[in-house]
Amino acid sequence: MKRKIITTGDGSKTIQIEEWNEQYHSKHGAVQEAYHVFIKHGLSLFKDEPISILEIGFGTGLNAIITAIEAPKSNLNINYTGVEAYPVALEEVSQLNYVEQLKAKDFEDVFTKMHKANWEVNEEVLPYFNLLKREQNFLDITDKEAYNLIYFDAFGARVQPELWTEDVFAIMYNALKTNGVLVTYAAKGSVRRAMLAVGFKVERLPGPPGKREMLRASKL
Repeated sequence: MKRKIITTGDGSKTIQIEEWNEQYHSKHGAVQEAYHVFIKHGLSLFKDEPISILEIGFGTGLNAIITAIEAPKSNLNINYTGVEAYPVALEEVSQLNYVEQLKAKDFEDVFTKMHKANWEVNEEVLPYFNLLKREQNFLDITDKEAYNLIYFDAFGARVQPELWTEDVFAIMYNALKTNGVLVTYAAKGSVRRAMLAVGFKVERLPGPPGKREMLRASKL
């Protein structure tokens, strides 16, 4: 499918799949969305501890680089697993302006290192940030009670409804430790019901720019 780089509402870039009219991030602002959904309502719940994060849809690496920037502020040591079925090409990554938009020039080499890191190999990107990238279909995830936090950043249910089912959220529930949390930009009623059906406690929270609501699910 044809892909192109577009500029979102906050000046940060993302990848658009033209055939689907779908983007890797919100057209209203890629960086704004990532901070609101995954940092404000996910990462910020944790302080002064080592945590394991699973990202569903490693994609452009935006959530990973923001997590690496924010982790020291809460004294976090991160083991980060990014699962991606269709890795983004390095030539596309080179056109993304996240480090510039984040005003994080010191992390430019870190962002490059994340994308050049070998797949299926656990690599130390920073002294407090280990990265494991897995090229894998989300339905093939078999981790059990391994993660404190899941960033669920798959393509939307409009174009890939199979990624937002009870089967998938059962896999996510099993992958989380007790008191673990899953955050996603999605807010559809069908998604919330699928989460509830597999045992999650689900909260509706204010959404990022351009969305009224988002969901946060907890494994109690």
